[in-house]
Amino acid sequence: MKYVVIGVVVVVVVVATALVLLLPTLHRVPVQYVGSPSGYEAFVPNGQTINYDGHTDPVGDLILNNGTTIQDVVWDGQYAGTIIQNHNQIVQLNNQFVGQTDPFNNQQYVPLQDFYVIKGQVPVKQVTINGQTYYVIEANNINPADIAGFYTYQGWVPNFVTAMNTPGTYAAVIPGNSPVYDWANITGTVAYQTKVYQDYMLGSSGGDLLVLPNKTIFSYGSFMPLGSALFIVFFIIVATGF
Repeated sequence: MKYVVIGVVVVVVVVATALVLLLPTLHRVPVQYVGSPSGYEAFVPNGQTINYDGHTDPVGDLILNNGTTIQDVVWDGQYAGTIIQNHNQIVQLNNQFVGQTDPFNNQQYVPLQDFYVIKGQVPVKQVTINGQTYYVIEANNINPADIAGFYTYQGWVPNFVTAMNTPGTYAAVIPGNSPVYDWANITGTVAYQTKVYQDYMLGSSGGDLLVLPNKTIFSYGSFMPLGSALFIVFFIIVATGF
């Protein structure tokens, strides 16, 4: 019996020693910074969530400033719950309104998509969860002032990110009497549709425009989180020419 006990003690000691050596290695996953220090990147949730690090996080794509898209991205840390809630609200509102008619331009409402813009590079680490590779955004290492939420026509999101990274692009607030709402195209539809959605989402504001130097226009709305650094750059102009 003594030998059996000693044998067990030895095994336990060996296993414990191995864990002490192994655990720090498991937690030292190298963090990479992707994107541009002076650019804008965007996380686009796809409606899936995953249990990571003891809590539920949203999953989606990360669009970089140069147009590259990274799939299977997990947003971990600050605003994870807000992103899940915002996305669920957008999905619910799409189910309620898409297909109905815009009273101003008589066009049908279109599916909108939420996305979350990050000013500067994004800290990302590659991990394996349930046998699948994911890229985890360490959101707690991002300045809250550099994160802002938006929603627009789902087909515009990649182009929207490109527009934000285009020199000379500016944002504008659409006046209530603007003819933009009467435009019989997606720009006019989304301009009013974002105003409709804002009434259902706390802290939301619709009826904004992103204007490129070539006068290409994207209408959109914004909601939590409302990063002050992004708003200083993009949200100081009131539309007077539309």
